[in-house]
Amino acid sequence: MSVTIKDVEHIAKLAKLEFSEAEKEKFTHQFNDILKYMEQLNSVDTTNIEPLAQVIELNNVFRDDIVKPSISTDEALKNAPDKTDEHFKVPKVIG
Repeated sequence: MSVTIKDVEHIAKLAKLEFSEAEKEKFTHQFNDILKYMEQLNSVDTTNIEPLAQVIELNNVFRDDIVKPSISTDEALKNAPDKTDEHFKVPKVIG
């Protein structure tokens, strides 16, 4: 498969972009180089290679979920400039 100038024009139209003739030719060449490289990658034997979600092995970086006591509602609302019995009051932001 190869990309033509007409394909580049179609892609540009979909992306709502405009290119000069020189840019269209440049992108056509670049897209074809990318496709050539993809063909090269497709020719690599990967039969004994396990598919990976990540390139490098990652360990879980999250801390253990430990239940700890929290502050009370009264304490959380103590310094609030405007509040109800259980909630912070904030200015209306949606008209």
